[in-house]
Amino acid sequence: GLDIEAPQRAEPRGFKSHLSYRAMPKGARYVVSLRDPKDAMVSSFRFTEGWFFEPGAISLAEFARTRVLAKPEEPNSYWSHLLSWWPERDNPNVLLLSYEYMTDEPEATIRRLAGFCGIPLDDQLLALTLERTSLAFMLAHKDRFDDLMMRQLSEARCGLPRGSDSAKVRKGGAGGHAKELPAEIAAEMDAVWTRLVAPKTGFADYAALEAALRP
Repeated sequence: GLDIEAPQRAEPRGFKSHLSYRAMPKGARYVVSLRDPKDAMVSSFRFTEGWFFEPGAISLAEFARTRVLAKPEEPNSYWSHLLSWWPERDNPNVLLLSYEYMTDEPEATIRRLAGFCGIPLDDQLLALTLERTSLAFMLAHKDRFDDLMMRQLSEARCGLPRGSDSAKVRKGGAGGHAKELPAEIAAEMDAVWTRLVAPKTGFADYAALEAALRP
C-alpha cells in the first residue's frame, strides 16, 4: 500500500526489506547485512516478545523450534535468505556486510556505504553519522527508532495489552546468544548450517563465512 514513487526526505531514496535476492525487485542497489544465525534468532525472539505474544508465554527454545528450525528449507527462512544473497557478494550493485563487521568497524562501514551510495562524505558528515548510529545515541533517543505503528497494529489484532515499549533498541554487540540460547538449540542450528549452508558456501560455520566477507 506504499507509493514507492512518492517524494522522500533524502537522496538517494532508501527502502528497508526482508526479501531474498530472488524475490527482491531488481533495478536498484542493495545493502545487505548478514548476522550470526544464533544472535539473529535471539534478536527475533526479543523483537516479537511483547508484540505478538506476551512476555513469558513462549520459551526461547519453543520459539526456535517452531519458527527457525521447523522448516529451514522454506524460502523465507534465515538459511534461504543467506544463501540467496551470498552468490551476489561480488555483484557491483550489492554491498554485502556483516553485523559483526559493522559493529567492529563503524567508520570503515560508513565510508564503504557512502561510496557505494554515491554520497559525498566529509569529516563533519562522518562525525554526525558516527554519533547518530551509535548505541548510546539510539538508547538515549529510543523514540526515534521505534515502530509505534506496528506496535499499535499488533495490539489491536493480537489483543495484547496496550502501551508497551515500541522501541526495539536493546544491547547491541555480537555473541550475546551464548548467554541465552540453550545448548541443544545451538547444536540443532549448527546441524542445519552443516546440512544446508556449508555445502553451498564451503564454510563450516558462520564465523568462517563472516571472516571471509571482511575486506
